[in-house]
Amino acid sequence: MTQQQTDRLDHDVLVVGGSGVDTVVRVDSLPVPLADSVGVGPIREWAGHTGGNVALGCRTLGLTVKFLDYIGDDWTGGQVRERLAKGGVDFEALISPAGTRRAVNLVEKTGRRMSFYDARDPDDLRMPRDFYLPHLKRARHVHLSITNFTRFLYDDIEELGVPVSTDLHDWNGLTDYHREFAFRSDLVFLSAAGAGERIASVMREILREGRAEAVIATAGAGGSYLMTREGSRAPRPIRATVPPAPVVDSNGAGDAYVCGFLYGRLAGRDLEECARLGALAGAYACTGEGGTALIGPGDLLADRA
Repeated sequence: MTQQQTDRLDHDVLVVGGSGVDTVVRVDSLPVPLADSVGVGPIREWAGHTGGNVALGCRTLGLTVKFLDYIGDDWTGGQVRERLAKGGVDFEALISPAGTRRAVNLVEKTGRRMSFYDARDPDDLRMPRDFYLPHLKRARHVHLSITNFTRFLYDDIEELGVPVSTDLHDWNGLTDYHREFAFRSDLVFLSAAGAGERIASVMREILREGRAEAVIATAGAGGSYLMTREGSRAPRPIRATVPPAPVVDSNGAGDAYVCGFLYGRLAGRDLEECARLGALAGAYACTGEGGTALIGPGDLLADRA
């Protein structure tokens, strides 16, 4: 990208896809016992999901953010709009005939969760090119959620030469759905839990078969792992950050990690330092409910000036 092109950019981060509403049910333990009825504490609703959380987290860090997505013309879509507006996110939505995405998350006392995700987007849903292209042209970086329609933006992203990231979440390295996202992104995030003991080979495959500069696997309290195109073929461990307060909820911790990492990368920091910033943001996110504990630049950089 030329200096003249850079001077015309309006968005530090353009996030596409992945908004929705979580219903959070707090339980004593996972898995829950098999029973006709189980008493729980107050059931809460939180708007966010992965795309919304990344948009909100990046905005809280002071980055300029544009967020594009489909939502429903329904009360849950209204919740999404309200939370993004309160967070200062510039959100532009198209209406999905299937309604707003939902998830029910069971969260135990330690903050560990189990999510039941209702994607609900029709397979033939496509974002119009004349809707997203002007925003692509004004973005320093694009983050694509793995909603199906976002895969159709890759050709334009590559033609424009805009760096792109994605989060594969708990990809096991085998299912075909994730492969295009894995192999066509410059920064690839995923959860180590999905592939288990195979995570190192999955990370190597992404670097070998795709265009990624770096692959980052998050492992919760176990820290995270970084593998780069120019580095060793073994993942570099990144130590977990101790949360600054008791862990309440791990919802949104992985999204917060992405935000901290992208903040560092857009500031020109090296990849290992970006991973440390991601770990700090992820730990901070665990101290609040529903992904609401968003770290600001002061706390993120307090001991990393």
